[in-house]
Amino acid sequence: MSQIASTNQSQFQSQSTGTLPRAINGMGPIILETGVAFRVWAPNADQVSVVGDFNDWNPEANPMDREDGGNWLAVVEHAKPGDQYKYEITSGEHTFQRVDPRVREVTNSVGNGIIHSPDFDWQEDAFAMPPWNELVIYETHIGTFHRGDQSDVGTFKDCVKKFDHLRKLGVNALQIMPIAEFAGDLSWGYNPAHPYAIESAYGGPNGFKTFVREAHKSGFAVILDVVYNHFGPSDLDLWQFDGWSENDKGGIYFYNDYRSKTPWGDTRPDYGRGEVRSYIRDNAMMWLEDYHVDGLRYDMTLFIRSVDASGQQEIPEGWGLTQWVNREIHKFKSSAITIAEDLQDNDYLTKSDVEGGAGFSTQWDATFVHPIRDVLTQPDDAARDMNKVCEALNQAYNQDAFQRVVYTESHDEVANGKSRIPSEVDQSNTDAWHAQKRATLGLALVLTAPGIPMLFQGQEFLEDGWFQDNEELDWQQADDHAGIVKLTAKLIRLRRNLEGTTKGLTGREIDIYHVNHEGKVIVFKRSFEGGPADDCIVIANFANRHYSHYDFGLPAGGKWHRRCSSDRRQWSADFGENASGDIEAIDTPHDEMPKRGRIELPPYTVLIYSQDK
Repeated sequence: MSQIASTNQSQFQSQSTGTLPRAINGMGPIILETGVAFRVWAPNADQVSVVGDFNDWNPEANPMDREDGGNWLAVVEHAKPGDQYKYEITSGEHTFQRVDPRVREVTNSVGNGIIHSPDFDWQEDAFAMPPWNELVIYETHIGTFHRGDQSDVGTFKDCVKKFDHLRKLGVNALQIMPIAEFAGDLSWGYNPAHPYAIESAYGGPNGFKTFVREAHKSGFAVILDVVYNHFGPSDLDLWQFDGWSENDKGGIYFYNDYRSKTPWGDTRPDYGRGEVRSYIRDNAMMWLEDYHVDGLRYDMTLFIRSVDASGQQEIPEGWGLTQWVNREIHKFKSSAITIAEDLQDNDYLTKSDVEGGAGFSTQWDATFVHPIRDVLTQPDDAARDMNKVCEALNQAYNQDAFQRVVYTESHDEVANGKSRIPSEVDQSNTDAWHAQKRATLGLALVLTAPGIPMLFQGQEFLEDGWFQDNEELDWQQADDHAGIVKLTAKLIRLRRNLEGTTKGLTGREIDIYHVNHEGKVIVFKRSFEGGPADDCIVIANFANRHYSHYDFGLPAGGKWHRRCSSDRRQWSADFGENASGDIEAIDTPHDEMPKRGRIELPPYTVLIYSQDK
């Protein structure tokens, strides 16, 4: 447990004497048997008081004592969970109030802190993280995933109501976009105003704990998006927290020189300052220890390790910070997954810190998403570059395919001037045959490629347009495209080997042994250890061309069972039923394989074959 949550209350003396306890561990509000202790870091303050409901907001009632290291401490006997509070700080001629940097709950982003009780009934939560090679991640945004009646923002409780949909879909990891308290009620979440507090509009800390508990009961791991490359930039009480700053910049929590600059203002934390490093480390551990999350996804690590997008001005202490935090996380929970969004094709993100790497478990892979989206959205078949597809499929970091997350849609890829795949294919008619076929081609490729697959909310029912934080998912589309949801669920079942016939899709190995550049067809073998019920053959047609007979190599003779065709009327009334079913291997070599397969291959279609044991 964290220091704050696990403080041994037997250490404390009686508060009746008014003297301080012999030992108080932790920062922020620390709940005692009688009252609450408060500790805050404000090294440049001349005086600090804690004010709140417990003392009628009187700054003279509870002055804080200066400790070594720039901390201030006070014990307030009558304070209790639920009370609102702030710190009143005097620095030189100025006196001002600040919200506690480590507060777990706030009234709102510009309101007061709330003393939060750590007590919660986890109902013996003992969730076991699935093996990483069996993960299928579903990225979602609490505010827009599902909203209650007449609500402008979704909540944790609203999201839980859709768990049945996600269970049927078959995903087993929910990646939640940032939930730290941000300005206003509507946001993507990448503007944390209070990094330790849970967004009040979503349901606050107890709402999130309930969400994680119910997710675990439903079989979902929870991976949380965290933002350590900047704070704010608005509603930010960390800014010039104790009154000190240089160059009119952010003060003690931030760089105060050229390293402060980010795309989100002069708000980069000072990764070289011990107290700030501990602030970020403790925040990361809080999510695992106190909220039981199963992993963290770090937003844009490029801006932690370097000043700008060029990567030329490095920040060595930022790199060292990620090494430390990842090491601490994996020491606490070896199954926890840490994901870097860096997008620079850098093996060192996922190398161990012993080798000089940052120690992340895996990373979002730009070398998959960008070329695959390009190939899928080209208006003419002739422009589809099969070399790009092959390179995207073959990519691996440090010879390990699971050190990358593969996807065609994410919150970044379907916003900021870009749309969902169906809209990119046909903006005027996202239900058109071309849009449906190429979107499902992309889904099938994500779920058969080596790596950890990720879907973005609504992708399973061909949500169109672009992501906005003020628009709920169009759940009518889930009914209109119920067949596409079933196709996605079928592909996920195969990807997770839930039917026991496609173990190869959980493996690292890929062999792209057939590439038809003119006809736009590729065939590849996926394998775990190889052999029957393991080797999977994936045939993908990237052209609007129907082949009545298409030959390709097979690694073994006998019957090959079609496990899935993306071109069936049960998925969409616009699709066909022309693909071949089960086939017998032909006893002649092809593609440097010992046997040959011959199938009918519809346009823009993926077929998956394997053998029984």
